[in-house]
Amino acid sequence: MAVTSPPSTRAGLGSEPQVPATKGGLAGRVFAGLSTGAGILILVVLAAVAVFLVIEAWPALTASPEELQEISWFKADSLLAYVGPLVFGTLLASILALAIAVPVSVGIALFISHYAPRRLAQGLGYLIDLLAAIPSVVYGLWGALWLLPILNPFFTWLSGTLGFIPLFAGYQAPAKNIMSASIVLAVMILPIITAVSREVFLQTPVLHEEASLALGATRWEMVRMAVLPFGRSGVISASMLGLGRALGETMAVLMVISPGFLYSLFLLKPGQQQTIAANIASKFPEASGLAVSTLIATGLALFVITFVVNMIARWIIARRKEFSGAN
Repeated sequence: MAVTSPPSTRAGLGSEPQVPATKGGLAGRVFAGLSTGAGILILVVLAAVAVFLVIEAWPALTASPEELQEISWFKADSLLAYVGPLVFGTLLASILALAIAVPVSVGIALFISHYAPRRLAQGLGYLIDLLAAIPSVVYGLWGALWLLPILNPFFTWLSGTLGFIPLFAGYQAPAKNIMSASIVLAVMILPIITAVSREVFLQTPVLHEEASLALGATRWEMVRMAVLPFGRSGVISASMLGLGRALGETMAVLMVISPGFLYSLFLLKPGQQQTIAANIASKFPEASGLAVSTLIATGLALFVITFVVNMIARWIIARRKEFSGAN
């Protein structure tokens, strides 16, 4: 005779409580809607900024050279001739800052993630994060009042020793030139690149590191063969974040550089280059009418530059996707 278990046994103590399907489905739909809305909001804001810049810059884009030359500080034959040197100065300062900051940032990130003792690594990590929170005007004051006097003897020696190279020729004190501005920008973007690179390096699979060491690799060889290839795309992403801040930095550059409107590669000469953001900050208080549209047109150029830089960065990262620690 078949024996049947009592109902209490079939609904045993080990059975898991069932969550109503309607509750989970509703929460999932709400979360999906909020996520989709957030993504759409970002695109709407980006499009709104682009439309605003185009509308406000349109009078300057369609104005004749004669109308533009009525602006007191407009010293160019056309709008393109005015924007061109600003774009050149912006790119030059940002690229120099990136060239200075990236090697130092990667070195600091490797030291924190793979060489420093735990307590020292935590302290350095907090210090790097603190540097990222310092306002740009403080960096500008630091550069103008403390850094420039220190750079003056070094630039004097550099120009006297390597002055036969046009890049380092023609130095004049004080050190209010594009190189000083780039050094200040490099210090400003250092925390961003270091923090992101550090987190990417820490994500390197432990098995990869242990396998390298087990095969007889030194610590440096393990870093070179396992950590750096894994974190390459993350370092590129961090560099592009730093470049984005350097492109749009205003007050620090304005307080350090002696402005000029030339296509010049003289890094130590004052009065050679100027950046778009610093130029807008210096001219905007006095601007009105067509002058405001002209400045907004330069801002539109900066917007396009940052957009193109981000597109290039995403393309580079996509090529190295299989090694990406950021992804």
